[in-house]
Amino acid sequence: MQHAPLRLFAPAASAGLGRAVAAALGTPLAAHEEREFEDGEHKARPLDTVTGADVYVLQSLHGGPQQSANDKLCRLLFFIGALKDAGAARVTAVTPYLCYARKDRRTKPNDPVITRYLAGMFESVGADAVVTLEVHNPAAFENAFRSRTVALTATPLFADYVKGRFADARLAVISPDAGGMKRAEMLREALEAALGRPVGKGLAEKHRSAGVVSGDLFVGEVAGATTLIVDDLISTGNTLLRAALAARRAGAARVLALVAHGLFMHGAADVLADPAIDQFIVTDTVPPFRLDRPETNEKLVILPAAPLLAETIRRLHEAQSLTDLMVF
Repeated sequence: MQHAPLRLFAPAASAGLGRAVAAALGTPLAAHEEREFEDGEHKARPLDTVTGADVYVLQSLHGGPQQSANDKLCRLLFFIGALKDAGAARVTAVTPYLCYARKDRRTKPNDPVITRYLAGMFESVGADAVVTLEVHNPAAFENAFRSRTVALTATPLFADYVKGRFADARLAVISPDAGGMKRAEMLREALEAALGRPVGKGLAEKHRSAGVVSGDLFVGEVAGATTLIVDDLISTGNTLLRAALAARRAGAARVLALVAHGLFMHGAADVLADPAIDQFIVTDTVPPFRLDRPETNEKLVILPAAPLLAETIRRLHEAQSLTDLMVF
């Protein structure tokens, strides 16, 4: 079967990750131009031909270090529109970190549901599909869009890491809150299948109201175990730390935090230094630019997301199944 030519673009803010994905995919990044104007406006245009092509644009939509999340989102949307105007047959937005994904429901009277508005923006410029990794609420993400969505899971990355280093340890996987139970269960099941033996599980209680977090209950099979706390992101890290302290009180021998997106906002450095968590394993969808000398931090392990993203693009281009890479 003849496929349309594949083009992979990466705006400057995500050029490093884009080059890594291109290398894993075995294709060069397509050429494009980005221009800044005196009043802060900007434009981007493809320099390689995209007429009739299957186009992928990779842009991780986290804030900083040079551009805000809003800047990156606006530039991505305008570029998608330009690609469609230039005749691209299909344009897929690959957003390893999707901004505003946490604002997926109303929590106060007259609250915005920004995930739905975000979907409308992507659809309005002609995006045919949106791919993201370990989105905060996969169901809300998928329901917000009328176009195709691909909610990837970081489970394969985390499972490979754990199998390679802790295969002989007694393991338990816990969620730091009720909302992450499905994410934790996916990893637990993957490890059981790979190791051929039972893996324990647990849950830490968490309530959030007006920015205040409470809840002290913990249930789980963690006594003497290497305990894996799984979450979609680390912001300040307080949620992970609360869960780790609860697991320690329940007898956990070792605690690892496995988190797809390391935002590392103010206060996260203190959490990294706390002995309750032995290791933080994150992907490189968000560079740890907010941390002081992250390359020397022995507790921080950064896993490359490029192989997973490249495999996803390859399968999309060749119309192959994504079942084992997605959240269900």
